[in-house]
Amino acid sequence: MATEARQYPEGAQQVLTPDEANGEPGDLDPHLMRSMYETMLLARAVDERMWQMNRMGQAPFAVSGQGHEAAQGGMAAALDMSKDWLAPYYRDVTLSIAFGLTPTDILLAQLSRADDPTSGGRQMPNHFSARDRRILSGSSVIATQIPHATGIAFASKARGEDAVTVTCFGEGATSEGDFHEAMNFATIYDLPVIFLCQNNEYAISVPTRLQMGVERVADRALGYGMPGVRVDGLDAVEVYQVARTAVARARAGEGPTLIEAMVRRFNPHSSDDDDSTYRPEEELTHLRDNGPLRTTGERLRELGFIDDEWEQETLAKIRQQVNDATQAAEDAPLPEPETYTKHVYAEVGNRQEARGKRETAH
Repeated sequence: MATEARQYPEGAQQVLTPDEANGEPGDLDPHLMRSMYETMLLARAVDERMWQMNRMGQAPFAVSGQGHEAAQGGMAAALDMSKDWLAPYYRDVTLSIAFGLTPTDILLAQLSRADDPTSGGRQMPNHFSARDRRILSGSSVIATQIPHATGIAFASKARGEDAVTVTCFGEGATSEGDFHEAMNFATIYDLPVIFLCQNNEYAISVPTRLQMGVERVADRALGYGMPGVRVDGLDAVEVYQVARTAVARARAGEGPTLIEAMVRRFNPHSSDDDDSTYRPEEELTHLRDNGPLRTTGERLRELGFIDDEWEQETLAKIRQQVNDATQAAEDAPLPEPETYTKHVYAEVGNRQEARGKRETAH
């Protein structure tokens, strides 16, 4: 069906023209695209529940990834979860679910329950991690995950593994030294790492124009000798196309790629922030009418991959998943007071065992 051409961010890479999207699905896998969109819908529902828990007083702190779902969903669809690595940042709800964290896992962490698989209830919300799912434990310090991802990619290459590492961050992180060092090192050694900048145009309260001297984060790639591309981060299909190319390059030994996905931040920086003090009211009103779920949903309808019936059934299933996860998290016990050092300090027995293994190895 014919539709009006959608406006793309200035400088964005448009992978499919509107005419192509309306009738030429090309080599896109309908099942993969539906799965990608379902993960985005699930991530939004989980994110909204976390925000509600904070506002109800159940959780003292919350960080939101609402508005970032398409950038992460498109990236996830291009990866192989059986072997690739994720070094996330605190808005990566969609990517973490794609890598295997369940809604229950995330809400257990949100409520600091003892059964929280990431840290036994000791970590801040949205500090995703899972050793068995290749999700690296993150830090609250901005940009530290970027050199960590480069290190993982270096190890993968040294071992001859067919693994790609993805790390995510906001545009504010590109003004940190960690970003420079990681990008420089990754290019020198042609490492299989993808740097996914989710540019929501605010580094907490500071707009992009006041915290970096270039118009586009993607332009920074030129100084390191790697490809840099800006993409419409509201359209998961476009992000997928760009990410697929970057993943193929990485697996072929051709080195890293910097992807700048232009996204929206629906909520304040965190639950402790009041973004009405620095964002115009008309901007906040406009955001939710032009978000990634609507944009990606419209694209998939144009391609004939989903319809209203599929979406309604999927949303009903997701509502039940999130409600069940909420109940499980609320019913789970809090950590016992006597275990307060667990997951925080190394345990003597574990330390001695590790030392013994090192001595035996040598």
